[in-house]
Amino acid sequence: MPNPKNPTRSISEDEVQRHWFVADAGDQVLGRFASRVASILRGKHKPTFTPHVDGGDFVVVVNAGQIRLTGRKLQRKEYIRHSGYPGGLRTDTAEQVLQRHPDRVVRDAVKGMLRKLKIYPGAEHPHAAQKPTVLEIRK
Repeated sequence: MPNPKNPTRSISEDEVQRHWFVADAGDQVLGRFASRVASILRGKHKPTFTPHVDGGDFVVVVNAGQIRLTGRKLQRKEYIRHSGYPGGLRTDTAEQVLQRHPDRVVRDAVKGMLRKLKIYPGAEHPHAAQKPTVLEIRK
């Protein structure tokens, strides 16, 4: 039974205030970086977090091409895709994907929360009009 003096309150979709953040992926470890970004996309950093409401913020990731993978993941981690046709299985190592499409490595790591995530391989991004706040992610 909830306490009448301090009732639990869920936030509604209309009350969500969204902010924009810029996160620099340069020289960051992929897994730790992706989990912090996913937490912000979901809204878990806010005191008004409600699991069933999309209360997360937008995140612009820059310098995705300079993300770091630890150990031997550059050579051993595989990205698998299939065209849907017989014999259409394609595998690439993380090193190959980073060279061709550096944004896909970060995108796959944060998979499922992509609506509010914008990724760019370099330092420039077209979201200056939203006045994003710099997001400090510790190494």
